[in-house]
Amino acid sequence: MKIDVHCHILPEEWPDLKQRYGYGGWIQLKKNDEAEDGRRTATMMKDDKRFREVDENCWNPEVRIEEMNAKGVTVQVLSTVPVMFSYWAKPFDTLDLCRILNDDLAKTVSKHPDRFVGLGTLPMQAPELAIQEMKRCRHELGFPGVQIGTHVNDWNLDAPELLPFFAAAEEHCCAIFVHPWDMEMGGRMEKYFLPWLVGMTTETTAALCCLMFGGILERFPNLRMCFAHGGGCAPYTIGRIDHGYHARPDLCAQLTTLSPRTQLNRVYCDSLVHDQRALKLLVDVIGQFFANLSRTALSLGRTTRFHSATSMPENSSNQWKSLATT
Repeated sequence: MKIDVHCHILPEEWPDLKQRYGYGGWIQLKKNDEAEDGRRTATMMKDDKRFREVDENCWNPEVRIEEMNAKGVTVQVLSTVPVMFSYWAKPFDTLDLCRILNDDLAKTVSKHPDRFVGLGTLPMQAPELAIQEMKRCRHELGFPGVQIGTHVNDWNLDAPELLPFFAAAEEHCCAIFVHPWDMEMGGRMEKYFLPWLVGMTTETTAALCCLMFGGILERFPNLRMCFAHGGGCAPYTIGRIDHGYHARPDLCAQLTTLSPRTQLNRVYCDSLVHDQRALKLLVDVIGQFFANLSRTALSLGRTTRFHSATSMPENSSNQWKSLATT
């Protein structure tokens, strides 16, 4: 069984958000003319600026299922495109958008319950509202988990303001998929696609370090978290991170009694590392908690590309299914 845990989807259409909320900065989907080869695409627009072009599989579940069948993918775990998080906006406006996205995703899952699982999105800049929507996702929409960003505006994930959210997620058995977003785009990062090639993995590594050094994973031992892109750089630099914990406890061991190496064995990672040697190392580091899956790429390629860990040991497979359904 192949389970694609890292798979983004959008509604086919949604309201004009600038008109709905009275200010700009929102993403809209503008359909393009059908190509000569029959391919349908759309452009994600941020106000009047092009953000990204996507193919029909980004909004059409039937097209997606055709591609899943062609690649032998059994189940996709669907989540929104991270730019839709909108943590920068007024909290109740983000909540409204989250409800639009989550309700549409619930309809897609209900039409194809054997092929899709949903992860909700939340207004994380307002933890009380995030908890409210998380409970709705979990108990009304039937989602096993949610997707959140690697930081929330100026908050890292160890921010005291987020503690009630993590407590609620643990209480309600809500799995959390952590995806990088809002990377540094200017200055030294402006060229060579660096925000995606370097910034994303750095974001995920910083988020994981904050959760470990900040004592979040120790404080909430039953919290189930999965990190995108193979956990960023963390599994590959765990020796350095762990050394820092022991060498500088005044900076790294004030809020936790558990070493990073111990804590890393408590989390899940996807397998999207684009290299078999890196994948093997990831399995060696994460061990039995490794999430074996394929993935529908977006930012590193418009067309659907699947990256699967089919050569990994049998006992490392289907871990995300367990994470998402228990």
